[in-house]
Amino acid sequence: MADQPDKKSSYKKLGARHKARRRAVDLLFEAEARDIDPAELLAERVSLSVRDESVAPVNPYTRVLVEGVADDLDRVDGTIESYLQDWTLSRLPAVDRAILRVAVWELFHANDVPPVVAVDEAVELAKALSTDDSPSFINGVLGRVVEVAPQVRAAAAATRSTPADAE
Repeated sequence: MADQPDKKSSYKKLGARHKARRRAVDLLFEAEARDIDPAELLAERVSLSVRDESVAPVNPYTRVLVEGVADDLDRVDGTIESYLQDWTLSRLPAVDRAILRVAVWELFHANDVPPVVAVDEAVELAKALSTDDSPSFINGVLGRVVEVAPQVRAAAAATRSTPADAE
């Protein structure tokens, strides 16, 4: 029994949402490298998966993440930039920018994702995809963003519930 792998930790790393986040990071990274809109790249990949059965379909949560980040990129980047200490967003490794963008978008908009999960997933992605220093750096930045996330979510909910044309 002691020789069996830890099912809990391997399940977490292989979960559908984890894979969706990783693919979202990959797409955001690629879109930046190719200097194209992430939503345009996403549409290209969805179309390709429909035409070619050998191409894996795009997970619905990957779509939510990429479209969400693309729609709110200025605010997400502004938030990240405001919590960087002695750094600018452009100086960060591109993969770290993509990871932070996904995590900040989730913290602000994904009401079904607890903040601790968004941060933990970002740290895990940084461990797998980036430098040795990136996991602790990303954890530190997101630790500060987590403090304002409830207010941002509440403001967004209030905006959605207020009719724009109220008389």
